[in-house]
Amino acid sequence: MDYLRRLNPLRALGDLRRFLAQRGKHEIIFLFASFAICYALLATFVWGTTVEKPWVRPDIIYVQSWRADRSEAEILAQQKIDLAQKQKDDAEQARFAAEKRAGYKKLKDKLSPWL
Repeated sequence: MDYLRRLNPLRALGDLRRFLAQRGKHEIIFLFASFAICYALLATFVWGTTVEKPWVRPDIIYVQSWRADRSEAEILAQQKIDLAQKQKDDAEQARFAAEKRAGYKKLKDKLSPWL
C-alpha cells in the first residue's frame, strides 16, 4: 500500500516535462510525428470497420421424442417427410451460400484495382 501512496499524477507530469526538456528539438518533433502516425492508423482502422450485421432471430431446434413401439412403416413415412424437409433446407442453405459468394465476388471485383 505504501507504493500506491507514492504515485502522483503531478509528479509524473513533472518527470515528463523534465525528460522532454533534456531532449533535442528534432527528437520532440519526431516523437509527436510518430504519435500522429499511430493515431492516424488506429483512427483509420476504427473508421473503416463499420460493417453492420443484421440481427437474425435464432433458429431453435428442439429434440423430437418418438414412441418406442413404432412400426417400420411409420418410421419410413417419417423418414420420407424428413428427407423432403432436409432437401428444402439444403437448397435454402445453398442459395444463401451462393448469395454470400456473389457478395464476396462483388467486393473482390470492387477492390481488385487496389490489390
